[in-house]
Amino acid sequence: MSVPSIPIIVTRAEPGASETIQRLHQLGYAAVRAPALTLHPRADIALPPTSAISGLVFTSANGVRAYAAQRDDRNIASWCVGPATADAAKQEGFSAVYESAGNAVDLAGFIASHSAPTDTPLLHIANAAAAGNLKRELESLGFAVEFAPLYEMRPTPQLPIMVADLVEQCRPAIVLIHSAKGASAFASMIEGHGLEIAALVAISEPASRPLAKLAIDRTIVADAPNEDGLLRALGRAVATLSA
Repeated sequence: MSVPSIPIIVTRAEPGASETIQRLHQLGYAAVRAPALTLHPRADIALPPTSAISGLVFTSANGVRAYAAQRDDRNIASWCVGPATADAAKQEGFSAVYESAGNAVDLAGFIASHSAPTDTPLLHIANAAAAGNLKRELESLGFAVEFAPLYEMRPTPQLPIMVADLVEQCRPAIVLIHSAKGASAFASMIEGHGLEIAALVAISEPASRPLAKLAIDRTIVADAPNEDGLLRALGRAVATLSA
């Protein structure tokens, strides 16, 4: 199979899905838009005043955008996990953006190595399912943390038309996975439809686990948990299929 002949199913939620698809097109891939999750803002969450927090902690670009939609202050320190989240913060006009590498737990260590705990809490902005490891890790390092779930991700209930077309045509595809929750939603979405998955490309090993029960022959995990690492893993997957 040549590169253009292998459809790449993008399960990432919007607006990130469009960003991934644009990069895939630039690399010569045929991308299929199939967000397994849909973002829903939460208007019921009250944010503390900016004066009552020492900094913002963002673990996704969606969190950056959700906060920016509610607040105009862009001068507060913004701690971001990975380049995509940091880029989103810069695009929204935040002036003090600090970018870590790795996952959310790595971000906690990065914050601790670049700042000291104070009595004023950090504010973690994320989706409703993200409270947990990062907050506990930061608290273990002496930081006070508040959590603001400004959005939630809901599973997409129906199989997208373009994926249904692949099933009908009996065409194998490569599936890109950006998160464990997205993987779980995608597994439920395709259940019983007979989609042939030539390879699974996941942003991390935990993100690949919800699809392990499908017994996919090729599972390639990114060497870094970000978009660049995921696309490098995609290149490796395509190489094995094209050999």
